[in-house]
Amino acid sequence: MSADRRRLPFDGTTALSSLRDQVAAEQFTDGEDASVGAPIAPLWRTQTGGLDKDLIYGEPLTIIVRGPKTSFVQSGIDGYCGFTPSSALAQPIKATHRVTARSTHLYPAPDFKAAPRDSLSCGSLVLVGGISGAFAEILGGWLPLQHLSALDMPAKDPVAIAESFLGTPYLWGGNSGWGIDCSGLVQIAHLVCGLRCPRDSDMQEAEFGTRLPDGAAPQRGDLVFWKGHVGMMRDADTLLHANAHHMTVASEPLATAIARIAANEFGAATAFKRLA
Repeated sequence: MSADRRRLPFDGTTALSSLRDQVAAEQFTDGEDASVGAPIAPLWRTQTGGLDKDLIYGEPLTIIVRGPKTSFVQSGIDGYCGFTPSSALAQPIKATHRVTARSTHLYPAPDFKAAPRDSLSCGSLVLVGGISGAFAEILGGWLPLQHLSALDMPAKDPVAIAESFLGTPYLWGGNSGWGIDCSGLVQIAHLVCGLRCPRDSDMQEAEFGTRLPDGAAPQRGDLVFWKGHVGMMRDADTLLHANAHHMTVASEPLATAIARIAANEFGAATAFKRLA
């Protein structure tokens, strides 16, 4: 079990039973299965704030401590632990589909002229209960079928998913179509393609993909890492990344990004990695 507090299911008092004899907890619990019932919910470092990442609709959770206002949870997507509003918690679902569009509207009827009830972000997990025309029925309304993929038929190209986020505002800790950061973009692009990916750039550099030898020519889909930043290669010469310089998801020449980042931000690139 990781000792990194980001993936340690222990809030200082209560821990998951899997940590018995590993941490000095006052009590242990098997946890409670749940999911995210809000379109988006923050995952905070502490009960009073400090955004680590966004949780998105349908994301499976284990509730370690349920509180009246905030609950300590662990994500079933990437193992991340933290506090989230208890009001965002819902019963677990047996998801059948994932939202693959950057965002989509939830309609009260299978009619695109109806006033939407809400919106869901890319990566949201849903249980489709029926289909009417070009719409899929889920709990609470209808989604366009064009914006969904069955979990057993994931998207094939992570870069194409990342490209759909071009122009999305940069948001530290963001995981959604309304705001996203560098590692959030890499994670969601691969999750939509059925590939489990850690959440933060240091985790991704350590655990995801295979390091390329020095001097190897990059290709579409390769990941480029700096200390504290990550981007995806759109082609052999172009980097796609969510970044605070542009404050958006942007595409720019790799050479330009390397020079600027080295001079002003994170120093030299630390690794190029490729997925099989």
